[in-house]
Amino acid sequence: MVKGFFHIFNKMILTSKNNPFIKETVALKDKKGRKQTGLFLVEGVKMARECQKSDFEIERIVVSESFSKSDAYAEFETSETVCVSDDVFRLLSDEKTPQGVLCRVKIPVYGLDKLQESCLFLDGVSDPGNVGAIIRSANAAGYNEIYLTDDCADPYSPKAVRASMSGVFFTKIHQGNRESLLSALSDTPIIVADMRGENAFTFRAPEKFVLVIGNEANGVSAAVEDRATHTVKIPMSSTQESLNAAVSAGILMYLLKKEAFSADK
Repeated sequence: MVKGFFHIFNKMILTSKNNPFIKETVALKDKKGRKQTGLFLVEGVKMARECQKSDFEIERIVVSESFSKSDAYAEFETSETVCVSDDVFRLLSDEKTPQGVLCRVKIPVYGLDKLQESCLFLDGVSDPGNVGAIIRSANAAGYNEIYLTDDCADPYSPKAVRASMSGVFFTKIHQGNRESLLSALSDTPIIVADMRGENAFTFRAPEKFVLVIGNEANGVSAAVEDRATHTVKIPMSSTQESLNAAVSAGILMYLLKKEAFSADK
C-alpha cells in the first residue's frame, strides 16, 4: 500500500498532508500557486454543480471521506476523483464548515477581440469580495465581458469565486495592464461614475459602452478618467458620501441598460 493512503469501501483515501498533490492543491488558495499551475479552486456542492454545467475544464475533483459516503457523492464520482481524509480536506478547504467537495479548475484565457456588446471594466477594485459580487451582478445583468486591470483583486481567489455565486463560470474575464485593456476598448464609449456627472437615472447610454468601476478608496485612475467619454452619478442623500463599489456597480449596470430591460417586459 502506498504510504499516506488507506482503503475503505473500495476507495483509496489520501491521508498524508505532505503528499505533493495535497501541497499543490493547498497552494491554489494563493495567487502565486494559481499563477504557477493555471488552476483555481471551486468549493461546495452548489458551486461544483454550476462549474460542471459550464464550459470550464475541471482538472480534478476532490472529496472528503465523509462526503464519499453521502448520496450527493454520485454526482462527482469520476475515474479522476480523489478522496481524502476529513482532516486533509479541512486543510484544503477555505470554508469554516467544509461541505466536502471541491474542484481544481483550469483558468480560462480569452483573447482581446473586438468588443461586440457593452462590457464592464474594473479599474483597481482591490477587495476580492467586491470583485466577486460585481461579477455576480454582471452575469445577471448581461455584461458578459469583464476587464480587470492587473492591480485588481484576483477574480479566481476563493473569496472572489465564492462571492460570484457561479457568475465567474458564465462571464469572460480579461486581465491585463491598464494600457493594453484600454487599447483593446479604444473604439467604445467609456462611462465612469463621478459625483459631478449626469444623473444616472436620466442619462441615456450609447448602444454599446464600457462601464468603469474604480478602486474603493481612490476611484477611477487618471489614465482611465482621461479616456472617459461620459460621467454619471448615483444621486444620494447629503448625509452619505459614497456607496460600496459592488452596490454602485449593480445599480449602474441595470440603469445603463434600463431600456433593454424594459423592452424585455
